[in-house]
Amino acid sequence: MCDNQSSFRSSHTVSQAFVPPPNAPPVSQRDTPKFHSREHRNLSARAFESGAYDYHKARPSYPTHVLDMLEVSANAKLLDVGCGTGKLTEQLKERGHHVFALDPSEDMVRTLQSHLEVPTWIATAEQTSAASGTFDAITCAQTWHWLDAGLASKEFDRITSTSGQVLLVWNTLDVSVPWVHRLSRIMHSGDTLKEGFIPTFCDPWFIKKEVRLTWSQPMSVPSIHLLTHTRSYWLRSSDKTREKVTANLSWYLNEHLGFSDTDLIELPYRCDAFLLSKKHR
Repeated sequence: MCDNQSSFRSSHTVSQAFVPPPNAPPVSQRDTPKFHSREHRNLSARAFESGAYDYHKARPSYPTHVLDMLEVSANAKLLDVGCGTGKLTEQLKERGHHVFALDPSEDMVRTLQSHLEVPTWIATAEQTSAASGTFDAITCAQTWHWLDAGLASKEFDRITSTSGQVLLVWNTLDVSVPWVHRLSRIMHSGDTLKEGFIPTFCDPWFIKKEVRLTWSQPMSVPSIHLLTHTRSYWLRSSDKTREKVTANLSWYLNEHLGFSDTDLIELPYRCDAFLLSKKHR
């Protein structure tokens, strides 16, 4: 038998052995993240101007049920806003749609262009630079909470057809699982959206469909460290703070939970998705 043979650790097995600390903080009860000001929100979002390679390698794709929500033809024109490195963009393209993508981060767009051939440009959701009525649908994955909901709602109305749709989707760690909740706190992963949350948006949009589901992704300890490096908290932190986060994460995963670096860990996720349509005017 090989000494470094890996094993698979299911979330259920980990949960059975996990004892939550007596002072564990409660899970979030917010519908939107809490920012002290518009400047605070913008500063947090600007953290993603770097670190695109790690982001693309560590962040998961999206369950196929989410893409099934779109009510568009196979050759529809879609715009992926806040496309990042193209996680959702790639899934949309694989379905045969005519996909366009934008993001305010040059680093993110550059990484997307290295593996996907789709028209891309650098812009924001509030000012897309797209012509009026261009798109059949817009998608926003891990994006909407960084935006000005009023301005983005107005801009999306302008650049979509009269029957246009908007798909909002979030993958978040499933903090209803106690050991994952503590992990999210150590990672500073942004446990900011309560279970059953409703996103904020403005006219003419309304929620036509919603999907809420849980799923899991096999991860190793090094992969979870890399995932931590993609969080806005990490990206805007000092070297000293990063060293502390790394030490706490290593202690939690290797010593407290007893994982080896070669173990595959079933990491639970929650996915919340909303299809917005336009009210008749």
